[in-house]
Amino acid sequence: MEERDLGTSAKIAAILLLPAVLAACAGSDEGRGISYTDDRGVANQPFPTNYKGEIVSFMRTYLNNPVGVRDAAMAEPVQRVIGGRLRYVSCLRFTARDSDGNYREPRERAIQYVDGRLDRIVENASEPCAGAVYAPFPDLEKMTR
Repeated sequence: MEERDLGTSAKIAAILLLPAVLAACAGSDEGRGISYTDDRGVANQPFPTNYKGEIVSFMRTYLNNPVGVRDAAMAEPVQRVIGGRLRYVSCLRFTARDSDGNYREPRERAIQYVDGRLDRIVENASEPCAGAVYAPFPDLEKMTR
């Protein structure tokens, strides 16, 4: 009879602990961007040599309608500390169309690089793009589907 009580107690304990374990696994990732490369945490990052081409390729898939982008401007990649790590970041401003064809308000995005390659886009770019010096980026305005 005592063995049966131990088995039942273990099952009850497992059932009670399961939600806590699952909640820890499902923690919020709101502050994180979408990462495309393995970030090894290397402090000495190489300059992203093909950043313009990578941005155009990425934005073609990122935007619902990449045709007809207006007022495109980009800041050259500079080193910034993001998440406690030194990274190259370039900033991008543009006005894109909605799915209904109307233009939205201008957007500002930060593009983060790891190991010289585009790693993620940061949608809340006010901090990483503070003081950025923008220049026209006509390649973004020439995008097609």
